[in-house]
Amino acid sequence: MAQVLAINSDYKRTLLEGLELFRGVRADDVSMLLQQCDRRDVEAGEVLLSPGARNEHVFIVLSGSLDVHVGSLDTPPLATMETGACVGEMSIIEDRDPSAWVVSRESAHLLVIHQTVLWEMVNASHELAKNLLVVLSERVRSHNRVIADSYGELRKAEQSAVTDALTGLGNRHTMENAFPREIRQSTRSGEPLSLMMLDLDNFKSLNDRYGHVAGDRILVAVADVLRTQVHPGDILVRYGGDEFAVLLPTVSLEQAKRIAERVRQTVRQTRISTSSGAGTIPVTVSIGVAELKSGESLEALLHAADDALYSAKKAGRDAVSG
Repeated sequence: MAQVLAINSDYKRTLLEGLELFRGVRADDVSMLLQQCDRRDVEAGEVLLSPGARNEHVFIVLSGSLDVHVGSLDTPPLATMETGACVGEMSIIEDRDPSAWVVSRESAHLLVIHQTVLWEMVNASHELAKNLLVVLSERVRSHNRVIADSYGELRKAEQSAVTDALTGLGNRHTMENAFPREIRQSTRSGEPLSLMMLDLDNFKSLNDRYGHVAGDRILVAVADVLRTQVHPGDILVRYGGDEFAVLLPTVSLEQAKRIAERVRQTVRQTRISTSSGAGTIPVTVSIGVAELKSGESLEALLHAADDALYSAKKAGRDAVSG
């Protein structure tokens, strides 16, 4: 929760020491302006800045650390901002949305400066204005160098690490990283979150009868159906073998069951050719659906969806249960 920053003269000196933006700045020059700033505590995994979300603040790390991710939250951090560092200044200077995600690596305590107060500080202190220029120039040089040297290879390695080669969906690594993050977000916001577990019916028999090439074609076709039936923010994973998992943020159990039913019907209507092209392969799926309960872990949610999937199988397959 943000709190107004109330400071005495001793604390002013202690606060400014070690903060890159305030290095060499006389406390008296910015004393009144600092009192217009806020403090904010963030939890591990909390998203502070993200592309597409307007930013009007500079955040200075008083304790803890923040990770900077480029391209996707699922990529390894491009940089880690430790105590004393600041983030958010680039989007304010450029007057545009942030170009990267900034996420708390651990619980952190931040000094929050609104852009109007920042410009007043620049006018009040030549030293702070110089520090801001130094921070910006170092940020540009550092980011350009890292991006030029590493970003291409980083994206290739990360894409390989989090993507199933056959279907192009996320893999178990994606699930282990993205699912807990969405659960934390759901817990903070109070919005619902549901999980679909989907399994192809009699897949081994289909593989044995039509061959592994046809089996791969079936898996790709089901993955394509899933892409057409869910929203861009949903997370699609090939859980293993012929089983898929779909995490549905902000979706209730009843909504998820309707989505699952659409998926089931679409798969049933999909025409998949045999390897010889002499006919089509009849494909159906069973789907289990569960909604996250208050305080529930990822393991418990997976277990609940898996139980529902077992019920769908037990009911005769080609069914939705939840």
